[in-house]
Amino acid sequence: MLWKIILSALLLIFSFPNFNLSLLAFIGFIPLFFAIENKTPKKSFLISYIMGFIFYLGTLYWLYHVTTIGLIGLCLCLAFYFGIFGIAISRFGILIAPIAWIILEYIQSHLFTGFGWALLGYSQYKNLPLIQIADFSGVYGVSFVIMMVNVSIYMSLRAKRSNLLRLLWALPSQRLRRIASSTFSFLAMTILILAASYTYGFFRLNERQDANSIKVSVIQGNIPQELKWDPEAQGMIIEKYVALTKMSALDNPDLIVWPETSFPGFFEIDREMTDKVLNMAREIKIPILAGVNTERDERYFNSAVLISGEGNIMDKYDKIHLVPFGEYVPFSNKFPALHKLVLGELGEFTPGQDFKTFNLKPQTTNHESRTTNDETRFATLICFEDIFPELAKEFVKNGAKFLVVITNDAWYGKSGAAYQHTACSVFRAIENRVPIVRCANTGYSCFIDSKGKIYDSVEEKKSHLFITGYKTSIVKIK
Repeated sequence: MLWKIILSALLLIFSFPNFNLSLLAFIGFIPLFFAIENKTPKKSFLISYIMGFIFYLGTLYWLYHVTTIGLIGLCLCLAFYFGIFGIAISRFGILIAPIAWIILEYIQSHLFTGFGWALLGYSQYKNLPLIQIADFSGVYGVSFVIMMVNVSIYMSLRAKRSNLLRLLWALPSQRLRRIASSTFSFLAMTILILAASYTYGFFRLNERQDANSIKVSVIQGNIPQELKWDPEAQGMIIEKYVALTKMSALDNPDLIVWPETSFPGFFEIDREMTDKVLNMAREIKIPILAGVNTERDERYFNSAVLISGEGNIMDKYDKIHLVPFGEYVPFSNKFPALHKLVLGELGEFTPGQDFKTFNLKPQTTNHESRTTNDETRFATLICFEDIFPELAKEFVKNGAKFLVVITNDAWYGKSGAAYQHTACSVFRAIENRVPIVRCANTGYSCFIDSKGKIYDSVEEKKSHLFITGYKTSIVKIK
């Protein structure tokens, strides 16, 4: 039995980045199904729980760069969803698996602020024909299809093992006939849904749309995590971003993007560095979106600030969905000792309240007339905010024509974390049918079109992580 648990976990682990063997997701649950076959709900829970723990440990392993205890604790908690899944199958039968799974994924993505990472559908972020259904079903719809395939293959293997397919009408047992009939019915339904999903996907991928375009540059500073908040490194950091920005300005973009907390201090409070950035924007005459820390009324914010080509601060967005135990400690207002235990002497961030959209004003340079107009609005998602579909959707409802994700994945070393994170952005692009520009301190800085295709990126020798550079590319907007 143990080998089935381990095999199932490994198949699912290998379907996610960095392994990217996405087809394995379609058979990843089959060993688990055989392992819990005819087991009591209690045993099914235990078997599924162990499998879930191994899966999350193998998928989220990169968290050990931040906290080993936190990694183990998180995996122990998330494994409960697998355990409950096992109980559901044991009590209600294998046919309940697809609907039970997406309900549990939805709960995982929302309960206790939500952790919608490594959802089954995200394994298919490069399978563009299949994931186009996300524009009406979200990532959960893709997970549903994958689970249906798992169940169909399992039922077919089980039927073959019992010779049910060969003896369908010869068997005297009505129960066995019902089982065989349900196998055929579920298999037929799965084939129909799979065919419909791919047909819809190919239709959307080949659909032509008229679109305006703007040119955007992303700056990947590649600042080591241990230097980001070192006061002695502030000068080096700001000079590095200034140099990269001036190089990207030669491409004459409409917007230049810096990653999350790229400004090495508190914007507007650290006046000398702030003036250096504003003067540079005035010099290159191009708007800059920068990830900054800000302070207001003794409260701290993780923010994105838009600076005009005239060197003026146009607008600011404060991050709404903060990272628990990273940017704030839940219930610390009632248990102050909890804050000191987790964050030490560091202050907490305050969540923003407004779903802010930025407006790129039309500008003209000596080189060319820009295509940007007053209706070219965009919104910014900071850090891991792009894993929350509702956030992205709210910004688009507020008028955003494209989304910019600024983040810092340097915490997690050379691992699959940056690519797993990017998979979420791919789905947000499809769900809202808007392009997404990703700008990271170090990988994966890339451009995603409204059909989820990653078409350009900061890259060096086929590597995206821990490299310094910039990339300018065209973003097509409706």
